[in-house]
Amino acid sequence: MRVIVAMSGGVDSSVAAALLKEQGHEVIGVNMRIWAGDAPAGPAKRHGCYGPGEVEDEADASRVAEVLDIPFYVFDLKQQYQTTVLDYFCREYLSGKTPNPCVVCNRHLKFDALVRSARASGLEFDYFATGHYARVAYEESRRRYLLKKGRDLKKDQSYLLFTLSQEQLARTTFPLGDYTKAEVRQLALRFGLGVASKPESQNFVEGGYAALLAAEARPGPIFDRQGNRLGEHSGVPFYTIGQRRGLGIASAAPLYVTAIDAERNAITVGSRDEIYTDELIATGLNWIAIERLAETVRARARIRYQHREAEASLTPLEENRASVRFSEPQMAITPGQAVVFYDDDTVLGGGIIERAGE
Repeated sequence: MRVIVAMSGGVDSSVAAALLKEQGHEVIGVNMRIWAGDAPAGPAKRHGCYGPGEVEDEADASRVAEVLDIPFYVFDLKQQYQTTVLDYFCREYLSGKTPNPCVVCNRHLKFDALVRSARASGLEFDYFATGHYARVAYEESRRRYLLKKGRDLKKDQSYLLFTLSQEQLARTTFPLGDYTKAEVRQLALRFGLGVASKPESQNFVEGGYAALLAAEARPGPIFDRQGNRLGEHSGVPFYTIGQRRGLGIASAAPLYVTAIDAERNAITVGSRDEIYTDELIATGLNWIAIERLAETVRARARIRYQHREAEASLTPLEENRASVRFSEPQMAITPGQAVVFYDDDTVLGGGIIERAGE
């Protein structure tokens, strides 16, 4: 088959391309250019998905393509990234939410704009591949493509891919789904790719987008649940539900952010017990293993990328929303984050947390 591989210059996508070529496929490397700032004067200390380190990462991807003797193309998606990821990121934070830009980037950029750009350029291919730790399977009884966790549960990235459609899954492959991270680094050495020890990329705000948030943010009051003013915050974009550090409030007992009210430009703090709740409302749902949520079902739900899944009941609501009630209260359910539902190792679907229960 002819497969295009999204190559970021990291060890994962590099090994994904190498494995596909070793399996006998015709492999083409593609890279999306998203950083809109100036190139750094020297090597970046820490690379993010979005930042000046992109210059080095793109060069690394090109070198890996040379080692593998495969074509390599770079597509300029800076404008698309600005409008669909960065602007979204800014709007969500300024509205008091805590977004996950990786989910949005996968949905709109990597698995959509990049693929469309490749086809528009004249590239023809059968499959699209990435270095994500996840797996795709087809279940005949359901007649649906399924998204499953990667074998390395510490690296599993299925949470970040819940927005994929049946059409996308049918033409997507994850070569690293059955490997551990340690095995992937060993494979990078065996293939001689030169990136075996390269550190993983960090948070995408390396590129200085926090400075833009700071320009938009306004100081405001910090209250307790009784409405007493305890201090002043530096701007709602810099706080998230469950946050303890950086509040600047002297207190005999630890205080945590329990609510963010962007309209009032106010933050409420309380005890640790007050950041636990057993219900949330999810919106913008995408279902993978099922066509839709027609009745209340039991599942395991993950409310953050590194969060442990918890037993929950999912009940459909109007306007593509669902009520999620947990068997036990969960800590710091955060509006803007993704909630993803699992049946064992299979992703049922997911959505964005609209709000926690009262």
